[in-house]
Amino acid sequence: MMSVPGLPAEERCLVMGVVNVTPDSFSDGGLWFDEEAAVRHGLELAEQGADLVDVGGESTRPGAARVSLEEELARVVPVIRRLSAAGVVVSVDTMRAEVAQAAVEAGASLVNDVSGGLADPDMPRVVAASGVPYVVMHWRGHSHDMDKRAVYSDVVAEVREELAKRVAMVLAEGVSERQVVLDPGLGFAKTAEHNWALLAGLDKLRELGFPLLIGASRKRFLGRLLAGPDGQPRPFSQSDAATAAVTALAAHAGAWCVRVHEVPANADAVRVAAAWKRAQVAP
Repeated sequence: MMSVPGLPAEERCLVMGVVNVTPDSFSDGGLWFDEEAAVRHGLELAEQGADLVDVGGESTRPGAARVSLEEELARVVPVIRRLSAAGVVVSVDTMRAEVAQAAVEAGASLVNDVSGGLADPDMPRVVAASGVPYVVMHWRGHSHDMDKRAVYSDVVAEVREELAKRVAMVLAEGVSERQVVLDPGLGFAKTAEHNWALLAGLDKLRELGFPLLIGASRKRFLGRLLAGPDGQPRPFSQSDAATAAVTALAAHAGAWCVRVHEVPANADAVRVAAAWKRAQVAP
């Protein structure tokens, strides 16, 4: 298992719990939009076994509109400061360099950028100066039109190639190789078929040589897989068991971290995967 400076070093896949400080998240509908609620939820996730807690103030669901810089800062910085002060390892989910900088100053230990530095050209330089780990996700455009960009001949090969190009660009801006974590961007300009192909092809993505973060939790492709006889997709909040199944498989395939909304079952899943792998190599 690859380690990332500044974050817990474990023989198992890490679990990242999600705190959406937004009124319009696809997964929880604004349950944690209030600062007090967000802090309580972050503390609860850590108590349940999350190795780090990812705080975001801008929804990236398909069709979502962007919020202002000022609004995003107001949403995430107080929550990050309080969680960090309470001893929680915190990451910030943002595409803006100014938010990343303020979050790190407030105590964030990782920057999770779903645009991989494409949305804000200043992001790589800010991350390089901070020295914190940096999640570079595969991304082809903002939420309002990303579904139109889900066109691939070979999704695994193309995502791998595009991620490699993004890594080269962020390294050229001063980011250290030891800071880089990759995310294939499940659901971002990807159909359900693309998502399954990427999960099945994690070994090809791992060949790039960087830790992998997988974010499958409660995403549409799981709800569609679990659709009832009438074809109606399973509600997001009822996809947690399927998420845990993906977590176990991704962890066994060598994922460094999984980003999830519901922690206990996924924390169990990564431990099962770790025990399975240990048994495979035992004499």
